[in-house]
Amino acid sequence: MIEMILDAAQMLIRLDVILIIAAGLTLGMLVGALPGFTTVMAMAIVLPISFFMDPILGIPFLIGVYKGGIFGGSIPAILVNIPGTGASVATTLDGPAMTRNGQSRKALEIALIASAVGDFLSSFGTILVIGIIAMVALMIGPPEISAILILSLLIIVVSSSGVFAKGFLMLLIGMFLAMIGQDPIGAMPRFDFGFHPLQAGIDLLPLIIGLFAIPEILLAIERRKSNVVDARQMRPEGERLTWAEIMSCRRTILRSTALGGVIGVIPGVGQVVAAFMGYSAAKNASATPERFGKGEINGVAAPEAANNAVNGPTMVPLLTLGIPGDNITAIMLGAFVAQGLRPGPQLFQDQGVLLYAILLSMLVACVLLLVIGYLLIPLFARVVGINKAYLVPMMLLFAVAGTYVYRSNPMDLYFMIAFGIFGYGCRKLHFDVTPLVMGFILAAPLEYAIGQTVLLSRGDLAGYLVSSRPITVTVLVLMPILIFWIARRQRRQNRHVEAAGR
Repeated sequence: MIEMILDAAQMLIRLDVILIIAAGLTLGMLVGALPGFTTVMAMAIVLPISFFMDPILGIPFLIGVYKGGIFGGSIPAILVNIPGTGASVATTLDGPAMTRNGQSRKALEIALIASAVGDFLSSFGTILVIGIIAMVALMIGPPEISAILILSLLIIVVSSSGVFAKGFLMLLIGMFLAMIGQDPIGAMPRFDFGFHPLQAGIDLLPLIIGLFAIPEILLAIERRKSNVVDARQMRPEGERLTWAEIMSCRRTILRSTALGGVIGVIPGVGQVVAAFMGYSAAKNASATPERFGKGEINGVAAPEAANNAVNGPTMVPLLTLGIPGDNITAIMLGAFVAQGLRPGPQLFQDQGVLLYAILLSMLVACVLLLVIGYLLIPLFARVVGINKAYLVPMMLLFAVAGTYVYRSNPMDLYFMIAFGIFGYGCRKLHFDVTPLVMGFILAAPLEYAIGQTVLLSRGDLAGYLVSSRPITVTVLVLMPILIFWIARRQRRQNRHVEAAGR
């Protein structure tokens, strides 16, 4: 493994790689600083661009957009109490209070440092353990893969926002859409209803752009007037952050990093939960908890370190098992597949050096985030007040062009429009589209794994599992307990989010 990492480092030390990561970070911070535009939307729109680059350029570019967007959301959260991304909701508990106290510069700088340090440490830990996890994953077979995929889908449904029944319905819709075309074992056509364009199935790209980008654009058009912010609020004020203040936050940053790292490995949980858990842990550990909510610097460092620490570990289930943990890693999966790199344990054997180079690019991105963020925070602060009417047409143009250019198939545009309208309706009716996307992505490998398991059982599925696959039986037995525990924590976390919103 050490030899692979050294070879990967040599592959990564290129000026074009550094520049493309910097470009991704800058774009991500720009979008994250715009209230109403999300990191998911940005990644969905620029995803087709990565298809025309080498994997060592295209995927680190998306990683830069990812990391830049998560931090960028803290800028409007701190300055004007409008979280740029969902991951920055917890930052509004103390960030705006620091701004009212004339300490907006310190708040932005501690958010940047906590984000970079939390992300760097968790990404470093990911690099150390992911190879071992991939080796273990190589020893599991179709029955274990089936159980893990089922568990992952259930976790995603339970962890999604809104009512469980809505999430489960969206999961079923996503799995049905994935079945259109040919079945993965017999290659028999199904659910095409005699419509020729459906015989090849639905491509992931128009679905992602339609569900994630188009609804955001339409919603931004609706609320563009409410996003106009007084330009005087966009100036970082007060003294700069001191070394003593940074050191006073070190335990908070390390604690939140550990929490975020663990949460990042679990599919479907994500940055919002990590941020609130980091904030709650910091408040409980503080000798002066009454200062939280009134402009406490640790109240900014805790959620920012936690939500950024999620970024690296989300690659563990994605690369070792091919299971995306959230919307963003679902988009990353699309990038890997388009580059001919199907995530899974076998990929570490076939393309180990390239994968480690991509993982090391996360560390480079963290360092560049610190540098670019420190230099450009004043610029990104002014971006908060840009009128969205100037940006929406450009975003729409990129969405349409990216969808068409990938395969030059006009049907993809119709699919994108259809999914865009559907996604917009889901947002209005408070349906989370995450289970739909995960169901669409994981349905094919799940069906294939279940089919293989049935063939291996030779007609005695229960006996085969009990006698030969104890890990599968263990996962299936523990599944209800784990789902119940996650559902309970999710309900508790939703109450915290609602209380913070009030």
